[in-house]
Amino acid sequence: MGEASWDRSGSERSPSAMGEASWDRSVGDRSVESRSEVSATDAAPGVAEGASTDAASVDVASSVAERPGADALAIDEASNLAERPLQGSVHDGPAAPAPVVTGPKAPEAKPSFIWTFRQWIHDYFLGDDPSFGLALVPYCILAMILFSRWPTTNFIFDEQEALLANPYVRSIAEAKPKFHWVDAFYRDFWGLGPERSIGSYRPIPNLVWRALWGIGARDQSPFLHHFVNMLFHGANGALVCVLAFALTKRRGVAWIAGAAFTTSAVLTEAVSGVVGIADVLGATGTLLALLALTRKLPWMALGVFLGTLFGLYSKESALCCVPLVPLGALLLAPTTHPHRPRRWLRAVVAFAAAAGAFVLYVEARRRMFPAPLPQELSVEANAHKGLGGRAFAAILRWYAQPTLPKDPLNNPLVNADSLHRIGGALRVWFRGLGQVVLPVTLSGDYSAPQEPIPPSMASPEIILGALAMIVPFPLAAYLGIRSWWRLRKNPPTEKLVSEAQGPRPDPSLIVAFAMLWVVISFFPVSNIPVLLPTIRAERFWYFPVIGTSLLVAVLFGWLVDRVRDAEQRSNAVARRVLIGGTVAFFLFQCFAARKHAIDYNDDLSFWNATRKAVPRSAKAHLNYSVMKGARGDLQARLAANGRALELAPQWPMASIYYGDTLCRLHRAPEAWPHYVRGFELAPNDVNLIALAVQCLWDEKQLTAESNVRSELDALKDKHPGSWLEYIGRDVIEHGEEHNGVDPKYRPRGYNEGPKD
Repeated sequence: MGEASWDRSGSERSPSAMGEASWDRSVGDRSVESRSEVSATDAAPGVAEGASTDAASVDVASSVAERPGADALAIDEASNLAERPLQGSVHDGPAAPAPVVTGPKAPEAKPSFIWTFRQWIHDYFLGDDPSFGLALVPYCILAMILFSRWPTTNFIFDEQEALLANPYVRSIAEAKPKFHWVDAFYRDFWGLGPERSIGSYRPIPNLVWRALWGIGARDQSPFLHHFVNMLFHGANGALVCVLAFALTKRRGVAWIAGAAFTTSAVLTEAVSGVVGIADVLGATGTLLALLALTRKLPWMALGVFLGTLFGLYSKESALCCVPLVPLGALLLAPTTHPHRPRRWLRAVVAFAAAAGAFVLYVEARRRMFPAPLPQELSVEANAHKGLGGRAFAAILRWYAQPTLPKDPLNNPLVNADSLHRIGGALRVWFRGLGQVVLPVTLSGDYSAPQEPIPPSMASPEIILGALAMIVPFPLAAYLGIRSWWRLRKNPPTEKLVSEAQGPRPDPSLIVAFAMLWVVISFFPVSNIPVLLPTIRAERFWYFPVIGTSLLVAVLFGWLVDRVRDAEQRSNAVARRVLIGGTVAFFLFQCFAARKHAIDYNDDLSFWNATRKAVPRSAKAHLNYSVMKGARGDLQARLAANGRALELAPQWPMASIYYGDTLCRLHRAPEAWPHYVRGFELAPNDVNLIALAVQCLWDEKQLTAESNVRSELDALKDKHPGSWLEYIGRDVIEHGEEHNGVDPKYRPRGYNEGPKD
């Protein structure tokens, strides 16, 4: 990108040139009319005065003719003025008296509605520098258009556990709440205590949900919770717009950045799904920390500290602020503070603020949420490792991450060696990058065997993923050093530095920072440093898309400048190609986002779309079968169950649910072998065992003379101390008393709240 490509426009251009100069920031140059007036009044006396006055008249006529929307009458009057000799002109000596015009005055032409609307759009988006208040409304409206669910939507996927089964959120509706507001800092994301946590600690989303539950957004519909997601997503789009303008000083480029973020289809899961509020609010805190870099040092430190802390209490992914915000201060200081960059001082202060927020968050969580540590992080388990391995384990022990579930169905990489785990993670990373650019297929689930352990490290996707993760670091270093060297050799002149706008920004620094942002913000959720409960989720891209949006905007600005610099004959064609390409990109993103958001209208639509998008996901087929069964279509449930069992024969739930479908079809003898298979695979899964045993009881398969009863009695003895043994013995001894399984051990029904 050449330096000249980022020069600001020397004059305010008309809206008719929106494909070219309307993207530049106006620097308040005088209009053609004002320049003409100055030349007419300041001209030398005599001949020069007359000549300059005539030139001014011609200039006025030209400016009127070039003015957007100028009507024929105004152009004609201006032309007459240019052709009429003026007093002092060398053409005819003393000026003749002006003729008296009689008759009615011609009415002024009224602008058309289309022109008035176009002018209003231009003035709104390009007439002023974009501020948060100016950008908030259009981006919120855009988010609602693209990601909105139907108001009658029901609770989908994780929303049931996060809201319906969340005791902290629901307790506000009780006459005497068992939990208080402050207990959000003592519970996990699902409202559970540290002894039962599955690893997610996010108090701020719980506070938002509890407030919404308190005002009436309860188990009728999650729409209001989802509506809050859309509003915050629109607000984040406005923050991206403001950030882009602070970095580029170009209005059009800033609006493009905000639009690229708001319309990004890969973010549909985070916006349309209620659980995605953690990602949305985490990014809000992160963007506030980045915008704090534009402030003076004391306020910058406070803003970085508070923004990082807010992000961390919303989602753990905000820990990327610790390296990235100081890096932004280092790279972007010449842009954000051209008068006194002091980049190293700002980087050190930003790091101290972000790291201080991180330490406070960790120490507070360790005391308020003392979850047990996994055994693999103990000193004894890491004693045989090298210095690096022991140090990393010590950091994780201090971080005190609660134990994360390890389910091969949700994340097959838990069974891979280190090399193939990294290979699988790189493949997922590369596929995600492709979805950001071209979201052809989007899905709310990627369970096994959709993303299996890679059989070979020579896969093109793994190699390209490795390059996409490594190359940005040396490239960013090169761009940063080159920019520093240029600035050192050609420092801004005193006149330029004294201007309010400062020197023009260097786009290469923005590119360097944005590339690093994409890689580093994704790395914590990549399954490379730590294994996560899931192998792949589109909501993981909410943070990285901040960086890709900046890249899209910078690329757009660069292309606009290339088109403007093209030869006149090719300029029109290039403009059409640029405008067409930009419109096509955003239309495709909007179409993909809206199409995927429709999948969230209800649970059946969601799982039906998911099983089609990822046909090798056993969980997608199984959950679709549950939705069909809940609507009484047991034959469709049986077919979907069979597909799930075919894809994941070692998955206990697939066997139990297939048997349960047969049992509900009154084919209990056929169900029993599948129940036995599930019992052997998961003898300690109380929910699955209780589900199967209760159906057998209802179908009269556990009577005293039944063969199934005797086989269950023998099977439970093979697993002493297990839930299978306990429930099997309890139903044989007390089945008549409880009418099957003891109710307190029966699984929670679909769309039900937490059990007491």
